[in-house]
Amino acid sequence: MKAGWRGALGIVISVALLWWTLRGESFPEVWAVLRHSNLALFLLSAAVATLAFPMRAWRWRYILEPGAGTLPFAPLWRSTAIGMMVNNVALARAGELARAWVVSREVPQLRFAAALASLVVDRVFDTVVILLLLLIVVSLPAFPADATVLGRPVDSILLVGSAVALTALIGLVVMSMSEDRLVRLWERVLGAHLPAFRERGSGFLRSFASGLAVLRDPRRSAVVFVWALGQWLVNGASFWIGFLAVGLDAPYTSALFLQSLLAAAVAIPSAPGFFGPFELATKVALGVYGIDDTFAVSYALGYHILSFIPITVIGFWYLWRMGLHLRDFGQPASPSGKAAS
Repeated sequence: MKAGWRGALGIVISVALLWWTLRGESFPEVWAVLRHSNLALFLLSAAVATLAFPMRAWRWRYILEPGAGTLPFAPLWRSTAIGMMVNNVALARAGELARAWVVSREVPQLRFAAALASLVVDRVFDTVVILLLLLIVVSLPAFPADATVLGRPVDSILLVGSAVALTALIGLVVMSMSEDRLVRLWERVLGAHLPAFRERGSGFLRSFASGLAVLRDPRRSAVVFVWALGQWLVNGASFWIGFLAVGLDAPYTSALFLQSLLAAAVAIPSAPGFFGPFELATKVALGVYGIDDTFAVSYALGYHILSFIPITVIGFWYLWRMGLHLRDFGQPASPSGKAAS
């Protein structure tokens, strides 16, 4: 898997953010907090965090259903586990491409482009739910008044995020309903100049649009939304259990606030596993609730490492069982849109 300049940039950003987060911290104090933490609760938080991944795979089933029919859960779960593992060990956030590659390899009727489009839908639903939960959290009386994140009011961050999510959702809905127009436009623009790419591009666009078909079905979209909501509430619960493990006196809503900042932080280029952005976002989010920096950093390091391990091991296990290697994900899709075997 080639990362290029994006991978190098991610490593530089991660190192810089880790330095920024850990500067001024006493490592003996951080270790003391972790040493006196409740290991059972920390392990429980990691287990609950891992539970969110099969929930994501099950939600993916509903996203794919209109275009690919009802798919068995097993290949979706294996693809999800491998994709999340790749995000944890490979540069340039290649996990989403790996996830689409593996499922299109396992499910004959599902093309790579359709799988990739379904993951775009998947992430847009993530964004909508996270922003909705953030809106609820900041609207509650218990939320700290005049809270800021890196000097910016939380309201402005919520406004920008909502605008981006709404624009993306509208764009995907329009694409899902304009398949023929997009194909005709592609053929008209490139047909005369690059005929070799005409058929290939048309096939890719049709496959991609089929992966967006769930957006044309309000009932299925509602089901996907409910699953996304449940998944992120479970994910928030894993953060909150981790709070209890290190003795942080913070409400469950603070965990929901934390995951909203983390969702934004891990979107920037970073090293594998999002080390750096994760720790900084945690320190900033818990600082809003008046949590001491040492406790915040200790929690971030302990939770991040423990939650990193299970899905990474599971993903490697499935990769080995399927006879695959990380280098396989560098293979391009075929002209028909199927992942190369």
